Amino acid sequence: MASSGVLLPRAAAKFIAEKSRDVFIEKDGVHTTSAKLLEMLKKDPETLNVSRWNLHVLNPKTANEAAVNWVFVADVLNFSFWSENESKKFMIRYSGQEWTGYWSLCAAMNRALDNGVPITSAKFYSSISMEKLREIFKSDSETEMPMMEERLLHLHEAGKVLNMKYNGSFANMIKQSGKSAQKLVEMIVDDIPSFRDVALFENKSVALYKRVQILVADTWACCAGKGLGEFSDIDSITMFADYRIPQALVWFGAMRYSDGLMEKLNKDCLMQNGERQEVEIRGVSIHCVDLIVDEMNRLMAKEPTLTIPMNAVLVDHFLWDYRRDHEQETKAIPFHKVRCVYY
Repeated sequence: MASSGVLLPRAAAKFIAEKSRDVFIEKDGVHTTSAKLLEMLKKDPETLNVSRWNLHVLNPKTANEAAVNWVFVADVLNFSFWSENESKKFMIRYSGQEWTGYWSLCAAMNRALDNGVPITSAKFYSSISMEKLREIFKSDSETEMPMMEERLLHLHEAGKVLNMKYNGSFANMIKQSGKSAQKLVEMIVDDIPSFRDVALFENKSVALYKRVQILVADTWACCAGKGLGEFSDIDSITMFADYRIPQALVWFGAMRYSDGLMEKLNKDCLMQNGERQEVEIRGVSIHCVDLIVDEMNRLMAKEPTLTIPMNAVLVDHFLWDYRRDHEQETKAIPFHKVRCVYY
């Protein structure tokens, strides 16, 4: 099995945090960040609620097989949206708005579906041509979506697996997981190599599993934890280690970079996937969010009016949205740039 001998994300993150040389958790920052989140939650209980996922105009509104197949394709392609030139971003015009970053992917998928292109059908995308893929993701700016060759390969790979083993539907894969988020993660990683987000750190194989975990979490959120999205162990899923959540954690003061790493990031240096500092940024972020969740649950135990169970998925959703909603403020913290297929 693909995960044999690999430290899974929660254990891997703790190990990386203990050995980290350039990325550090600030205990006081964890506490103040948790307290801020609690105050926001008290003002608006919907701030950290799984139901928020469905409120976004681009996300599916009906929790059915078509919706989870949409989620599957979105997360097969959910990587590397940052622009080398911030003034020339890949952009899609859809539903009366201009969409960039991850949302440009979703907008392009919805545009294709509106035009009768079955982009969420495994039979279709398992053999899609590059010409057709470029047509689907045709930009409304002068900048093309990055890594199109890799996206084509990922679609072919994932589509063939679904067709061969699961009758062409991610829903059938979910049904075989026995309502276990961890079982589903394991199945996806074993079956589809492009989800095997594993690095070598201090001579140990450490799994960071951004895309596979967000696929399971998006399925949970899409279905509001019911039906195809019901998982008995959803809290076992960690935060999704990308390039934006670390930026938010440093902004909030829960995490800190060494002077050397901050200098490197301020110079806009391109990092390589798997290099030590990149693994530290991602791994320490996962552990930091786990500590925030623990602290929030401790604080919420003293608030009888707050009965929402907290987990890393909900905190990740909040931090990702917060960073995007406060882009001008948070860009004071540089984010690490990597061109890879894992995030």
